[in-house]
Amino acid sequence: MDRMGETGESRTDEAELHARRASSFGAEAAAYAAHRPDYPPAGIRWALEPLRGVAAPEVVDLGAGTGKLTDGLLDGGARVTAVEPDAAMRAEFARRHPGVSVLAGSAESIPLPDNSVHALVAGQAFHWFDLPKAFPEFARVLRPGGVLAAFWNMHDSSVEWVAELDRLSRSEVSFQRRAQDSEPSHPLFRPFERSYFPHAHRRTARSLAETIGTHSHVLVVSPEERATILGRITDYLRGQPETRDGEFDLPLRTLVIRTVLR
Repeated sequence: MDRMGETGESRTDEAELHARRASSFGAEAAAYAAHRPDYPPAGIRWALEPLRGVAAPEVVDLGAGTGKLTDGLLDGGARVTAVEPDAAMRAEFARRHPGVSVLAGSAESIPLPDNSVHALVAGQAFHWFDLPKAFPEFARVLRPGGVLAAFWNMHDSSVEWVAELDRLSRSEVSFQRRAQDSEPSHPLFRPFERSYFPHAHRRTARSLAETIGTHSHVLVVSPEERATILGRITDYLRGQPETRDGEFDLPLRTLVIRTVLR
C-alpha cells in the first residue's frame, strides 16, 4: 500500500523533479560563482574540530560546485581536493582555483583510494546525494576517525522582511520540507551533531534577485515563471526600507552537521 495516500506515479514524479533540480546548476555556473555566499570560518572550524590534532588535513569538497566552500577550507589551512559531477561547474571551479585538483565524480563514486583523506565535506550539496549508496563510499575513502560534514546557508527567516522574501521566492516546484531538517544516520558513523552559525551576504536588490535565480527551484521552472518570480522579488526589495537603498546585509544562518567514522 502506498504510504500516506501517495501513488507510485507521484513518487516517481518527485524523484524526477529531485534529479532535475540536482542537475540544474551547470548552465548557471558563472552566476553561481558570482552570486552565492561563502561559508563562515567559525562553522568550518567547528566542522573540522575532531581533526584538531592534524596539521593541514586532507579534505575533499564533495559536490564542490564552483568552490564556495573550498575557499574557506583553504583559508583554514586544509589541503583540498574537489569532486564535482557537472562539467560546467568543474570548469568554473578550475578557472577560479587553478591550484586545486578538481575531479569528475560524485558522493556515490568518489575517485580516490581507500583510507586516503581526513575529511569529506559538502556545501549546499548533501541533500542531493543518494545516501544509501554514498555512506559506504564515505567510509571507504575516510581514514579511521575521519570527519564527514555538511553545510547549508539558509535565510534567517526570524527577520520579518526575510521571511516575506522567502514567501515571495517560492516557485511551483519548491520543496515543502527541507532535506536538512533531520540528520541521516548510518551504522558506520557516529550520530551527527549540528550547530548553527550567524552569517551574512552583502547584496543589493538586483544582486539578491540574481542570487535567488541560481536556486534550483527557480532554475527548473519555465522562463515565464522565472521572470515573474525574479521581478516580484526585485520589486519587493526595492520597496523595503532595509533593502531599497544600495547595499545591505542579507541575514543568514549556516547549519553545519558533522559526524566521525567509527
